[in-house]
Amino acid sequence: MLIYGALVPHPPIILEGIGKEETKKAAETVKAMETLKERVGSFSPETFLLFSPHGPVFRDGLAIRGEEKLKGNLASFGLKQNWEWENDQELIQAIIKETSAAGLSCLELTDELRFRYRLSGELDHGVLVPLSFLATQSCRLVATGMSLLPWPEQYALGVAIGRAVRSLPRRIAVIASGDLSHCLIPGAPVPYDPRGKEFDLALISLLQENKIEKIFSMEPILVEKAAECGFRTLLMLLGVFDGLKISIDILCYEGPFGVGYAVAGFRPGAHDDSHQDLFLKLINQRKKDIINRRVKESPFVKLARLTVENHLLGAKTHLDLELPPEAEKPAGVFVSIKKHGELRGCIGTIFPTQPNAAEEIRNNAIAAAFQDPRFDPVQEEELDELTYSVDLLKAPEAIQGIEELDPKRFGVIVRQGRRTGLLLPNLEGVETVEEQVAIAKRKAGIGQEESVELERFEVIRYF
Repeated sequence: MLIYGALVPHPPIILEGIGKEETKKAAETVKAMETLKERVGSFSPETFLLFSPHGPVFRDGLAIRGEEKLKGNLASFGLKQNWEWENDQELIQAIIKETSAAGLSCLELTDELRFRYRLSGELDHGVLVPLSFLATQSCRLVATGMSLLPWPEQYALGVAIGRAVRSLPRRIAVIASGDLSHCLIPGAPVPYDPRGKEFDLALISLLQENKIEKIFSMEPILVEKAAECGFRTLLMLLGVFDGLKISIDILCYEGPFGVGYAVAGFRPGAHDDSHQDLFLKLINQRKKDIINRRVKESPFVKLARLTVENHLLGAKTHLDLELPPEAEKPAGVFVSIKKHGELRGCIGTIFPTQPNAAEEIRNNAIAAAFQDPRFDPVQEEELDELTYSVDLLKAPEAIQGIEELDPKRFGVIVRQGRRTGLLLPNLEGVETVEEQVAIAKRKAGIGQEESVELERFEVIRYF
């Protein structure tokens, strides 16, 4: 049965044997972890289930460590201490059963699979640091990584895991290991970004107010800018409590080293229908958003979408669409495809290669869906989940320096010999000229310190 849940940080520096004098700078976090230890211990847990972002990570599902004994140490951080727990195989099998029933991918990592995926058999610090506070080695343990599934599906993993936890008669504590923003101050592990603190405070506030659904309305770009490592494990933890009232207690939040450390306790309450089926609500909203977008889509976007759908489904129907006059003029075109807010394909031409823009859109739509080397080809079952945008490029012009750029208005082309990189304007997350040029250089395989010729261009973007 589910007895308690927690969101905890995992910096090795909060262990005095590692941080020494530096540990004192995180005194509030250490104190909160000791408080959490008392609270969890009062329920006498028999098994700890811990989600770690530094464990095995797969894009499309969850991996669970399957060794009979789960072992690890923090020798790489200078601490000569070994930990070992018995793996709770019964809980693992219950999790696999429930996730499979929900149509989600979950696998137990055998020695063979670890070898195939080149994964370590040692527990990572995302497991060991929290459990060094919370768990005795007489408890059993189940340790997982996380997936890179969309947020609702990540939550759904937690829902299935929660059913597995509640199906067993023993006392189980569920721990989401993860630090918040890694860019709170200059000199932090990730270059300073003020949006890091914005993310941390927004998330803490939503947890304090128990507004779980609103967490899924956070801007994806805000989460990305925070460079966090605890958001997805938290979503799984929240899913574990699906259908229950939750009492959430924020014990501590601080960022002494430029990384946000949050310690929070989650106490399960009675069954509550208002807290159930959030996953279905999120999925239905996602479907409505796509339907509404397609009702309003421009003729150029409809042309791109129907071209992809007809090509994949083998339809021979001629697309008799009423297109604007620009369709008859030649133009460079980029077609972008997204799935659940994430890029699914993007291919374009700087200069026209077809007699007119309509043909350019058709060619590039097919290339974006099926020939982008960064992604697998689009499959039929994905079609209803895809969104499209089309950019018609105006002629590029040479510029003398970055002071003539504006990432909201102008796209950029960087050139160094035969290497060329392009980045479209007004992209989510690209807020400065420096970021824009750096990304364009990376796309071209040009070193950040190498000088480049610069061009800028404007686009007409259609949704």
